[in-house]
Amino acid sequence: MPFRDRADAGRRLGEALRGRHLRQPVVFALPRGGVPVAAEACVALGVPLDLVIARKIGLPVQPELAMGAVAEGGEPVRNEDVIALAGVTDAEFADVCARERREIERRRRRYLGDRAPLEVAGRTAIVIDDGIATGATMRAALLAVRARRPRQVVLAVPVAPTSTLEALRADADDVVCLEDHEPFDAIGVFYRDFTQVTDEEVVALLAQHAATPAR
Repeated sequence: MPFRDRADAGRRLGEALRGRHLRQPVVFALPRGGVPVAAEACVALGVPLDLVIARKIGLPVQPELAMGAVAEGGEPVRNEDVIALAGVTDAEFADVCARERREIERRRRRYLGDRAPLEVAGRTAIVIDDGIATGATMRAALLAVRARRPRQVVLAVPVAPTSTLEALRADADDVVCLEDHEPFDAIGVFYRDFTQVTDEEVVALLAQHAATPAR
């Protein structure tokens, strides 16, 4: 079992990132699971924490099956094979995408209130989750962060499928992954404790790390 829990994964990921001597880093977590990982990385790097909230765009009649993903401030990622197979129209895709954007806005208010997003232009943006499965939401997150004109975008995760990780290299300037495997079962397999992260935990961790780094 590679990781005891998300905090353990975050500490180890933070050490790997610290060894890269990144210039003016800012950390962005994908909530909810990515927040405890990113919080520990922030401690290692001595930097603040913000969120990049991404949502799966599910099929209208089968919401659990992703036809794309979208993150705040970014263009949606489309899974054209799923869209074509399901016969989804552009209007239907746009309708579901708009609904997910509203949910993204609701979650940002829930987690951060009226706190302004961290400035990222010209800095190194590190995007962190607790792991990657299909990569759709991570790709949407990377594109959304890239649109804010950072100096560099770094994808950092404890674990991911090898093939998915390779596909995402096109959307990041650097990739840090502690464990990549093929075949890949599920992210939770690599954690002894993979208890679901609550909204309350996300809010508490952001309060500790968003404004000033906790030591």
